[in-house]
Amino acid sequence: MSYQHLDSAGNAIILPVNKVVCIGRNYLDHIQEMNSVVSEEPLLFMKPKAAMCSMHQPILIPSNRGECHNELEVAVLLKSPLKNANEDEVKSAIWGLGLGLDLTLREIQASLKQQGQPWERAKSFDNSAPLSGFVPLSQFSDLDDVKFSLSINGETRQLGHTALMLHKIVPLIAQMSNEFSLEAGDVILTGTPKGVGPLHDGDRVEVELAQHFVVKTKVGVE
Repeated sequence: MSYQHLDSAGNAIILPVNKVVCIGRNYLDHIQEMNSVVSEEPLLFMKPKAAMCSMHQPILIPSNRGECHNELEVAVLLKSPLKNANEDEVKSAIWGLGLGLDLTLREIQASLKQQGQPWERAKSFDNSAPLSGFVPLSQFSDLDDVKFSLSINGETRQLGHTALMLHKIVPLIAQMSNEFSLEAGDVILTGTPKGVGPLHDGDRVEVELAQHFVVKTKVGVE
């Protein structure tokens, strides 16, 4: 099934489906759990549009590529292009916020890190970016005060709060736009807090964007 951007009520958002731009190491607690180091500049990578899929459908993970880990993140949908943008231009270009999973093949990523290679084989496979519906920007009073969570089989695994981001949403997107052009329909995944771990066939997954929505789904294998 081809992916379409949706609002949180399930209505189609008439925007193209383009790329996913991600930041790694944006929460100190996650950096610590991964025994990584703080990056002076945002650590950026991309997923192609084939990575995008609906979180409202079963989350499909590869069956033969080692552990696939959850990384829940605030997702930002852009409604207009950005290039060398200032923060006011970024705010004007945001359609709204939702949640996304940056699914990660952890064993493959560890091998790539050891070899000093890029991460795409571990993070950019088809259906590696399940996305919720999006809530219009007007419904958020402060992008630096957004809370979110992920539970697996009824047990909380991740709790996030954008106040704890090392690179906050609006200046982060402005900096991204100085590195490469962003387009209408792009999705920005803004980093994950601690609590990453393996997903298994049949797991019941619940994600919540506080005061806005809850999505219940499950994990399958392909």
